[in-house]
This record gives sequence, C-alpha cells and structure tokens, in this order.
Amino acid sequence: MKLPSSVLRLCWFLAGPTACGKSATSIILADRLNAEIISLDSMAIYRRMDIGTAKPSKQDLQKVAHHLIDIAEPHEEYSVAEFVKHAAGIATEIIGRQRVPLFVGGTGLYLRSILRGLFEGPEPDWSFRESMEQLAIKNGPQWLHDKLAACDPVTAERLHLNDMRRIIRALEVYELTGRPISEDQQHSPLSVVDRPRVVAWLEPPREWLRARIDLRVDQMMSDGWLEETRELMKLQPPPSRTACQALGYRELIGYLNGQLTLEAAVEQIKISTRQFAKRQHTWFRNLEECCPLAMTGLETPEQIADRIQALNGRAGAVL
Repeated sequence: MKLPSSVLRLCWFLAGPTACGKSATSIILADRLNAEIISLDSMAIYRRMDIGTAKPSKQDLQKVAHHLIDIAEPHEEYSVAEFVKHAAGIATEIIGRQRVPLFVGGTGLYLRSILRGLFEGPEPDWSFRESMEQLAIKNGPQWLHDKLAACDPVTAERLHLNDMRRIIRALEVYELTGRPISEDQQHSPLSVVDRPRVVAWLEPPREWLRARIDLRVDQMMSDGWLEETRELMKLQPPPSRTACQALGYRELIGYLNGQLTLEAAVEQIKISTRQFAKRQHTWFRNLEECCPLAMTGLETPEQIADRIQALNGRAGAVL
C-alpha cells in the first residue's frame, strides 16, 4: 500500500523532532506554496487530546486547511494502513484543487510509510492477540518486550516497552509467517525520479531542543493539560490503550491514579519527551529521502521556510 508516484512527486514534506518549530514554519510555507497541510502526527488524530498533542491553534487552522486531525475518538484504534489510505486520498484531492499537499509532523513511521509504502501483513489472529494480552497482564510488559526481542530485535529496539498493541502485532506476524516484521518493513529508498519535491528534516541543536521541550511542557501544564487528561479518563467508552500510552498522558494518568506525584510526573514527561526526540532523530536520519536542515535555534520561521523552498531549486515557486 503506497501513494502513487504521480501524487507523491507533487508533495512537500516538513519533518522534525517535537518542539522544534515545525508548526510555525509550516503555516508560512503553506501560504507561500498555496498548500494544504496533512498531519504526520499519530496522536493528533484523536479528538479531545488537544493540549498534550500540541495541535495547531484555532488561528492556524483558520489560516491554512489541515487534514487528519481530530478524526477519531480516543477509544478507537487507528492503524498506519488507515493513515496511508486516508492520506493518499486527501493528497489526490488537494492536487485536484490545484493546490499542494504539504505533509507536516514528527511520526517517523507515518513518514516512511508515505514515502516507501506499507507492509500490510497477514490478517489478524484475534485468539493469538488475546492470549498475548493476557500473558502480558500476568507477566508484565517487560516479559512481552523480551519475547519480541528474542525473535525480532530490530523491531523491539524501535518499539517502546508500553506499546503493547504494536509489540503484539509484531509477535503475531512472526507467529503466522515465521519471519520478523522488520524484514518486510525495510522498503528500499525511493528512486530519485519518484521522490517528492522536498522532504525537509529540521535538525536543531540538542541543548536548544532540550530547553524548548522543558519550556513547552511547563506551558502545556499551565494551559490545562492535567484537566484535559482528567476529562479524558471520564470518557465512555474509555480511551484505548494507545491513547492512554500517548507521550505525557501516560505520566499524568499515573499521577491521577496515585502512582506518581505531580512534580515527578511532569519531570518524567520532560525526560520521556527528550528520549522521544532522540528516536525521531534516528528515524529521519535513516531515511535517505530526507534532507537535513541544521538549525542554530536563532532562525525565524520565515528564514527556515526560505531554506526549505531553496531545496526545490526554485525558491518561491508554486506548482
């Protein structure tokens, strides 16, 4: 499953780690390119999870059309395959309106799946999944993660300990096919002629990003992130495991359940977010199609947009 080359070649991409300034730059870039933004954020799909996923502001949503934001309820599961299918349809529609699809976000798996296609794998084995879930509850998440590491260390290295849904899927693929899912997901880089106009990857200084992450977490807490999480936990049906394990939400849920102090939860959010940013760096670095743009942290969004447009060889060009 993948986007047709005729569509992909007309798309622009802006990726980068959390808190690096993608959103501000994307609004400027979209205006210059006559573009509509397609979100590359796996958590922004959920309604009522606004503060913790750093969704675009109401003002930004009014300035530029955004897609694949607020399309699922927190109790629903949303697969990468669904994302690729929806993104392909939306990108085609945007091009049909004589506009430019601009993909923006930091979910590496989403980016790679759009660029290189997606391995769909065998049909679900629900009895296997249920048995794995029960064993994970009994033995703990580390046991499940260790089981995956024994048969597919590449995927185990990529998946977080608490990402039970994807860990079980990887185990399921190995059980049904005898091959690790990582073998089938190693799609080759796109040929030069099939690549999008621009796939820019923002690469900020580590210490600058660390400070930005800490400040943003503090601001999100001031904006009401804890109350948003409290309201999320009241929903019926309750949020899915995927939603509850979203970065930051899982720590605040731990506080609400009496497992952490609020101070410890906030500190852990900052640590987890910095670790997540490192994993994002690994994703983008390993995608040959990505062109890194080293940042100093002193650039304005306008200056970053200038550099991204220059990658196309025709700064200011509109398709």
